[in-house]
Amino acid sequence: MKERQDFKSALIGKTVPLLVLDQKWHRLFAVHGKTEEIKELESKLNTLLAEQGRLNNRLKELKKLKGRLLDEIVQGMDDKDKKLEENKRLIDEINEKLDECEDELMDIPHQIRENNDELMLLSMDYFYEKLRLNQTESAEIEEWINQVRIDLKKNIIRKQNRDINNREIYAYLHDIFGAEVINIFDIKYDEDKKETT
Repeated sequence: MKERQDFKSALIGKTVPLLVLDQKWHRLFAVHGKTEEIKELESKLNTLLAEQGRLNNRLKELKKLKGRLLDEIVQGMDDKDKKLEENKRLIDEINEKLDECEDELMDIPHQIRENNDELMLLSMDYFYEKLRLNQTESAEIEEWINQVRIDLKKNIIRKQNRDINNREIYAYLHDIFGAEVINIFDIKYDEDKKETT
């Protein structure tokens, strides 16, 4: 937990993009998918952003309505009728709703930032674990490749030695027994070889 706080402290003043709006962030998960914890936080962040958008739209609508009512009041200043009183009452209601919207809107950016930072930390934990695992597997594969290279070199040398040995044996046999005898044995051993394969 202290480590997480250290990360959060180090991030103060750093600009972190809204991850749920960043296509590259989504593409990071193309191969392995998102953990349940990341999905939950992503959903929470999307909900906060939607709520922020809804409140901003509501605020605009209320301001527009208030402006229209104020215009009606100004135009009807000379009239002392119910309409004027009704408009004043509506404006008071709108002012209350505007205050409520503004209060809610003041807290949402902080919640968005907090959730986005937490989503970034979860993402970093997830991908740094993937990086570590990939590095470990890469090192193991490299070790295997190096061993295969060594074994290949040894086997190439062994094969060359067998081929040289065969040529020497055949040459000595040929020198000792002559071409006619060797030809007889060549035919016999070629037939035996065909039967065993």
